[in-house]
Amino acid sequence: MKLLVVGSVAFDAIETPFGKTDKILGGAATYISIASSILGVESGIVSVVGGDFPQSDLDMLTGRGVNIEGIEIIKEGKTFFWSGKYHNDLNSRDTLVTEVNVLENFDPKIPESMQDAEILLLGNLHPGVQLSVLEKMHNRPKLVILDTMNFWMDSAMDILLQMIAKTDVISINDEEARQLSGEYSLVKAAQKIHALGPKFVIIKKGEHGALLFHEGKIFAIPALPLEEVYDPTGAGDTFAGGFASYLARKEDFSFETMKSALIVGSAMASFTVEKFGTQRLEEVTEAEMIARINSFKELTTFEVNV
Repeated sequence: MKLLVVGSVAFDAIETPFGKTDKILGGAATYISIASSILGVESGIVSVVGGDFPQSDLDMLTGRGVNIEGIEIIKEGKTFFWSGKYHNDLNSRDTLVTEVNVLENFDPKIPESMQDAEILLLGNLHPGVQLSVLEKMHNRPKLVILDTMNFWMDSAMDILLQMIAKTDVISINDEEARQLSGEYSLVKAAQKIHALGPKFVIIKKGEHGALLFHEGKIFAIPALPLEEVYDPTGAGDTFAGGFASYLARKEDFSFETMKSALIVGSAMASFTVEKFGTQRLEEVTEAEMIARINSFKELTTFEVNV
């Protein structure tokens, strides 16, 4: 199955307790598409960049088999830029700079070559932009996966609810789930979010793993313990890319397959944090990916005799 990714292709500048970077490649769609290439899934990006965006980064994406026909280049504009500083626990961060630039007036253009994508992954953008993507597709994809954040809950809740109603899978973190639902219990929060439209609710808990909810069923996974964590930027996007790409490979959207997809997504995300930006993810081989997934299996498989 084809995967269509709509989201940011951007620059990041990152500081953590382990070092700092100047402007490097970032953006949700970037992480997602690199993850999909590792799993051998045909993906395409719909995004916008400025004339300052390096051709070498576009070449890297095409070299991995990513369709970039949907990346608009506004030569007189500048690419979206975000700079942040992480605290010692790497769970919290301060945003230092946000320059929306060409993303401010982003009008997604779906190339004909990706109109037949069966899976649509909508990265964290204004819900009005996300809705416009659905309206521009000739046919509704078989699976619509949505990422959003508390900023849109504060500033565009009405249109966000319209988008959520058209979504099959929503992926948010625990804080966002509580804000969206008004419930502290994540089980109750998932029930309320289900009622808004999505068949599947994924609640990410950072270093504490993730939860998958569907029709009263719950599946939980831990995060893989790592010796070194340098930069958590993009880990959530890599998770989404691994999750969606596994579903694309299996061509199955059942709860059982999504459970496996959750593990694949988490395994992929565990690579991202090992170096700054997309650097580690770009190095991952198929053998490393399989070994990491097996590590998850060993971590979570057990027998109990009572």
